[in-house]
Amino acid sequence: VQLQAFGGGLVQAGGSLRLSCAASGRIFSSYALGWFRQPPGKEREFVAGIRLSPGTTYYADSVKGRFTISRVNNTVYLQMNSLNAEDTAVFYCAAGASITAMPRGLVNYWGQGTQVTVSS
Repeated sequence: VQLQAFGGGLVQAGGSLRLSCAASGRIFSSYALGWFRQPPGKEREFVAGIRLSPGTTYYADSVKGRFTISRVNNTVYLQMNSLNAEDTAVFYCAAGASITAMPRGLVNYWGQGTQVTVSS
């Protein structure tokens, strides 16, 4: 499985950004795709995940109501609104066999990181 992430960049506080991640290879409908992030000087943390079928979603409490994860076929999107400085991080796309395990960091594949910087 290969994961290709796109969409990072610099945005002002209060702004929006959308990340996308295209998954290719042997992807099963039961797989989950998701996003993690690693803020400067901190550990990587779960952000959001979605099971390809039937579309079950999970979010970290810190992004609920601001971020929305969705998918079209094997591409997953992360719409990020109301961004603030605490959202500055390297965002990583991930794929795993279990949506319920993903928030615990149990994933099978990682994509390359994409930098998101929120200026205040």
